[in-house]
Amino acid sequence: MRTLYPDIEPFHSQLLSCEEMPDGRRHEVYFEQCGNPQGIPVIFLHGGPGSGCRPQHRCYFDPELYHVILFDQRGCGRSLPAGELEHNTTDYLIADMEAIRKLLDIDKWMLFGGSWGATLALAYARQHPQKVSNMVLRGTFLGRQQDINWVYAAGGASRVFAEAWHELVKDLPESEQNSPLAYFYQKLTHPDVSQQVIAANILQNWEATIVMLRDQHYQPDAEQSPGPLAHSRIQLHYALNNCFLADQPLLESIESINHIPATIIHGRYDMVCPMQQSWEVYQRWPNAQFEVLPMAGHAASEPAIIDALVRTTDQLASKLI
Repeated sequence: MRTLYPDIEPFHSQLLSCEEMPDGRRHEVYFEQCGNPQGIPVIFLHGGPGSGCRPQHRCYFDPELYHVILFDQRGCGRSLPAGELEHNTTDYLIADMEAIRKLLDIDKWMLFGGSWGATLALAYARQHPQKVSNMVLRGTFLGRQQDINWVYAAGGASRVFAEAWHELVKDLPESEQNSPLAYFYQKLTHPDVSQQVIAANILQNWEATIVMLRDQHYQPDAEQSPGPLAHSRIQLHYALNNCFLADQPLLESIESINHIPATIIHGRYDMVCPMQQSWEVYQRWPNAQFEVLPMAGHAASEPAIIDALVRTTDQLASKLI
């Protein structure tokens, strides 16, 4: 079984200054480069939305063969301002990716993303198919209302994790308990920071419960500045706006990109993004490689998922070098 490559440090990092917002501030998007500057260019797209990149995300790729680019999406991780929602939409993230690609003088790159990262990969490829050499999608999330409801409304994951759902909604008004997104978003944007933090921690506990196949301690943002508050603010900002994709559903655009070589990987027991989403993509992408992992959930840190992802990047490198 494959494991992650050893830890590696970036050989370059910087903040990309973006367009001016109405109040005069700018997003500053953190990105870094690791591995071999002459290697196969690949951009790692983190999940969430809102999660940010972590050191282990550098390690799905052979550093001798890959030129690995990671970036913290707007408001996430080391990008500034933390948790900022203004000028934070899918199209802005795609524009940031293009700005990074051009700045690094990369002609084409591989897209590597899981969960929301797979969503962003599909959205980017739809706008810039000529700039994509290959795609690796894990635990695909399509960003439709039904996909959002699975996580954040009664009747989806709540039916499998009934006790955790009870903890999530037990203190909410009864009228909000079946669909609590708007309630939590109101708390996350409340002037009282203490209310924001309480709401973020409650949401984080729900996510940590459903993300792993087995009962394991999972704290997605425990060591990641600025932590769960920024993550939750951005995540609900996108969820309440249909991931800014409602006018152009991703599934309807697959035919326009299905000439791009792709590998789709999904855990059979993914409780965040049910496997049907990847299956629907694969039905429209017949030349893609599709692998269902029989004993895996959603988290990219699960051993079976690490094995599949590292095996995939190794196989692709052997073909592309």
